[in-house]
Amino acid sequence: MENDTVKRTRVSDARTLRALAHPARIAILGELHSGGAGTATGFAQLCGLSPSATSYHLRALAKAGLVEQAPGRGDGRERLWRAVGGGGLEIATGPDADADAQLAERELIELLISRDEARARAWIARWHTETAEWYEAATINSMSLMLTAEELTELNEQVTALLEPYARRTRTEPRAGARRVEVTYRSIPEG
Repeated sequence: MENDTVKRTRVSDARTLRALAHPARIAILGELHSGGAGTATGFAQLCGLSPSATSYHLRALAKAGLVEQAPGRGDGRERLWRAVGGGGLEIATGPDADADAQLAERELIELLISRDEARARAWIARWHTETAEWYEAATINSMSLMLTAEELTELNEQVTALLEPYARRTRTEPRAGARRVEVTYRSIPEG
């Protein structure tokens, strides 16, 4: 899915999908797609790895064409990285992809779903320690809809357009009291 406000990089080949299929690489790309650039040292804490291990993952992402070196900050001692593209990724091999690409796509999507479920479980484990304001603001919601494929495409585009003004890459100066919020949206046909 692509809309007019966000140009996503489409990832559909098995090699690139496999390059993505690591939690550290997903975390790094998530930060880079939020805007700006970063260093291996800066991403090391995010990933829970050493700077040298994080540098390895950055080089793997660069080899896959997903990140590139950014202009330095002046002293030349640190290597800055930035995302190629900037609007995020669209993971889509399509129904006619070869078996290798389909398997790589499935493995990556399963990793992303596991990450999203872990975030939800972490919220549930701590939600009673949050303020009433944040407890009431958060939601876990599910709704069964009756849609055609065309209507589902339209709904997905509308949801993406609704979320875009709040994206970290878009909202560079959030309001006081703002926190990072992860929104997971799935629209999948049943049966």
